[in-house]
Amino acid sequence: MEKAKQELIGKVVSDKNDKTITVLVETYKTHPLYGKRVKYSKKYAAHDEKNEAKVGDTVRISMTRPLSKTKRYELVKVIEKAVIL
Repeated sequence: MEKAKQELIGKVVSDKNDKTITVLVETYKTHPLYGKRVKYSKKYAAHDEKNEAKVGDTVRISMTRPLSKTKRYELVKVIEKAVIL
């Protein structure tokens, strides 16, 4: 039986590298003592085979086999394109 792949939604903060994007994922964690929700963010390097995601886009990434030293995710879908002024 295959494990469910972890999927994350975040914003693209860098697309400078070829076939690689950096995605900022924001989540909330509850403080163990006080119970207050604290915003927590983490950056993930993700594989973008067709170079379709641009800075500011909202994307969905999925866990995959290790593709390099830092890349463990791949682009699934561009959910929302960034507004260019």
